[in-house]
Amino acid sequence: MVDFAGWSLPVQFSGLIDEHRCVRGAAGLFDVSHMGEIMVEGPGALAGVDRLVSNECARLDDGQVLYTVACKEDGGILDDLLVYRLHEERFMLVVNGANADKMAAWTQRQLGGTLTVRDASPDFAQLALQGPRSRDILVDCPLFAGEAGRIRALDFYAFFETMIEGEPAIVSRTGYTGELGFEIYLPGRHAESVARALMAAGAPRGLKPAGLGARDTLRFEASYSLYGNELDEQTDPFEAGLAWLVKLDKGDFIGREALVRRKEDPRARRLLGFSLAERKIARHGYPVTLADETVGQVTSGTFAPSLERSLGLALVRRGLRKEPLAVEIRGQRAPLTVEKLPFYSQPALRA
Repeated sequence: MVDFAGWSLPVQFSGLIDEHRCVRGAAGLFDVSHMGEIMVEGPGALAGVDRLVSNECARLDDGQVLYTVACKEDGGILDDLLVYRLHEERFMLVVNGANADKMAAWTQRQLGGTLTVRDASPDFAQLALQGPRSRDILVDCPLFAGEAGRIRALDFYAFFETMIEGEPAIVSRTGYTGELGFEIYLPGRHAESVARALMAAGAPRGLKPAGLGARDTLRFEASYSLYGNELDEQTDPFEAGLAWLVKLDKGDFIGREALVRRKEDPRARRLLGFSLAERKIARHGYPVTLADETVGQVTSGTFAPSLERSLGLALVRRGLRKEPLAVEIRGQRAPLTVEKLPFYSQPALRA
């Protein structure tokens, strides 16, 4: 167990590699209640939320989810988040746990004068059921049996509202593992009983509890960004490989003018995927070098359990293509091989 943003969270249960492979082959259950939830409500909520983020909220229908980033005026990333459209006048923003207070305060400053903004994080626990057998496990669980049809019909990045143990809840087909999966938002007082019910239903299908360690290696293999690693307030979405989240033609939003300039900035960095020979590990912050010059730094790196290779992500100077780059590991330079992203992709994720 470790302290994370004021929460006591599990790093591992049966072991990081065992949990990782369990999610890839069967399913894992994560407690991600540290994530923050911010409610934005009132006439004009759609336009207000759309101004906060770089992606286009106007294309959402009720019951759909949007992945996006929120930027500062200078284009730096405040957070990556999910936008849930409950209604044209009611939205839920799901933000990273470490940024929950910052994002709640920022949203209040930006929209509080015209809309009702409420930090609803204390109202919610969140369970993430992830893996190729997650849908069957959810349907098998008696608490969700009445929603079997909606669960099986649920599209990727869609959700529905329901009742669990007499309380309102949300079932969302989302996750951050690169596998088919679901996230369940519910009152904290019911989290343990629901988690136990899911574990009992999933045991015959190989479900195991999983911790932060596997959550990180799973998202890393899928080349999903992690705030504090690939993303921060000094990095813009173009540098981070998230250009697809930036809709410059949707109209005005916070940071748009800066992003127009930064998109073509020759001094900007780019996200690079790479592999290393043997089992050398490139840790966060290690320098990336070209000859005797430092040209970037590693943002994430580990031995990928599913792929059985030492892989890494780095932010490096733009324009480097086939140069002989290396990572400096404890004073020694290890040559790297540039790899295409994502490292791991599962077609069934969207099926």
